[in-house]
Amino acid sequence: MSKLVMIRKSLLAVAVLSLTGVAAQAADVAKPAAVAAAASAVNGVKLATLCATCGVVTEVKSEKRKGKASGMGAVGGAVVGGVVGNKMGDGSTVGTVGGAAVGGLLGNEIEKRTKSHTVWVTTATMKDGTVRKFEAGADPGWKAGAVIEVGADGKLTKR
Repeated sequence: MSKLVMIRKSLLAVAVLSLTGVAAQAADVAKPAAVAAAASAVNGVKLATLCATCGVVTEVKSEKRKGKASGMGAVGGAVVGGVVGNKMGDGSTVGTVGGAAVGGLLGNEIEKRTKSHTVWVTTATMKDGTVRKFEAGADPGWKAGAVIEVGADGKLTKR
């Protein structure tokens, strides 16, 4: 290829990239206006009409969480793992220690899963347009579109 052809292709590539960048910038400028218009109302509720600490529920779902381990599962697992490791390793110290380590880790994980619990996560769009999530130990009883208020203690109440 001649140098002139290569220069023309390079200039064409630069022009295309420049125009693409300008189009992307124009799209980015339009996005905040669209987001602001969409955020002005959530589920038919105008955010401007809410109190300063109020929001509109957009979703309520339950999630399963692992419990906290007290250490008893790890201790029990280490003892059982040590005994099994000792037997499988023909009485070797390496087998006993390895079995105790693996048993401790497994026992700890089993304890966490045994103590698992369900939490309800409420997602709400607040008056200022921010999205916040709140957790509760029981079903709060509201659905998407409900107006809630966040108390000073962080607890939610229906408005």
